[in-house]
Amino acid sequence: MKKDRSNIWLAAAGIVIKEGKWLVVKKKYGGLKGLWSIPAGFVHEGETVDEAAVREVAEETGVLTRVKDIVGIRTGVINETISDNMIVFLLEETGGSLEVQEGEIEAAEYLSKEQLEADPNTSMMVHLFLKQLEEKSFKTLEPNPGDIFQYSSYKIFY
Repeated sequence: MKKDRSNIWLAAAGIVIKEGKWLVVKKKYGGLKGLWSIPAGFVHEGETVDEAAVREVAEETGVLTRVKDIVGIRTGVINETISDNMIVFLLEETGGSLEVQEGEIEAAEYLSKEQLEADPNTSMMVHLFLKQLEEKSFKTLEPNPGDIFQYSSYKIFY
């Protein structure tokens, strides 16, 4: 499933909490194989990072969402060459139904905080957000920064 992404990677992830339960997936491949993790994937050409988070959640789980907030940024360098960056969003379910994407995902479920904390197969990132995530004020602006830049989509989350 490796694609040529050059040495600068940008990914997006979406945390969805419904009735106190977190939407998590187990991937079939990679470093998170078999671990409960946040639905995530790479940003595609022509989409914003928030659009990528919404798309990835829908593709991996069948759940439709909208962005509520930015809750974190994960950034690192792999083998001293690859810049690996991920923006993590808090999303709100708007529709769809839970359906596992069979190609990449082993399981997708809504699990309680207690279930995730007790499960040895819960990823480090999920554990961190379980401890740190609190609702906060969220605002989104969609200003036009000027025609000179020719943005087709532009948002500021703060």
